[in-house]
Amino acid sequence: MTAIFDKFKLTDRVAIVTGGAGLLGKEFCRTLAEAGAGVVVADIDATSAADTAASIQGEGHLAIGISLDVTSQESVQQMVDQTLKGFGRLDILVNSAALDPKFDAAALAKGGNSGRFEDYPLDKWNSALNVNLTGMFLVTQACVQPMLARGKKGSIINLCSTYGLNGPDQRIYRKEGSPQTFKPVYYTVTKAGVLGFTKYLAAYYMGTELRVNALTPGGVYNNHDEIFTDNYSARTILGRMARLDEMNGALLFLASDASSYMTGGNVIVDGGWTAW
Repeated sequence: MTAIFDKFKLTDRVAIVTGGAGLLGKEFCRTLAEAGAGVVVADIDATSAADTAASIQGEGHLAIGISLDVTSQESVQQMVDQTLKGFGRLDILVNSAALDPKFDAAALAKGGNSGRFEDYPLDKWNSALNVNLTGMFLVTQACVQPMLARGKKGSIINLCSTYGLNGPDQRIYRKEGSPQTFKPVYYTVTKAGVLGFTKYLAAYYMGTELRVNALTPGGVYNNHDEIFTDNYSARTILGRMARLDEMNGALLFLASDASSYMTGGNVIVDGGWTAW
């Protein structure tokens, strides 16, 4: 039997993280690299992808940054081709790229749509579905090809959200003296779709060692104002938002052989948000 800590090692494996220069994407890339994987930081922001990869390289790990538009089939295929050219294989895919309306200080300073359902713009709805669902479809479709070619094995991890399990509690976005803002409809719809996509693929690849699971994070603190932080924290059993690094253990579990008997599942790391 393999020693338990050895099951978490990713030596000689290669991982792609879409949205790899994002808030959690950076954490995921570094976690996988520290576990021994060669990591592809794939992001629509080419500069940030390159910078994230360079930072990981500076810590003595293998990483490359690649520009990726998940809504473009051509861009997706180029990313996979570059991965295979650079590393020669692909073992892990983390589908982290998504449009996610934020409520931290930087996002609020930019302003934007209130998120009201009654007049939510059709173009924003269509754009979100294109990125959050069609983009995941295109990336996964391209990435399973080399996985199937190398013994029909690999790990695919799709990022969901607590709002894919429950409807948003819009009360936490209220601020006295300010107009009401809402988490928009597309976010719950697309994240619920991620779970359906995960279960479909897990069942579709029955009889192989290609595993497909979801990771559902709760809210991660990122310089949110005190009112939002207090409102959010009051909805969780642990009484706080997540720290930035608190999804990394679950991500590594799903990516590695530690979860070798798990597919079609969903690991929820939400401080108890969905438990009541």
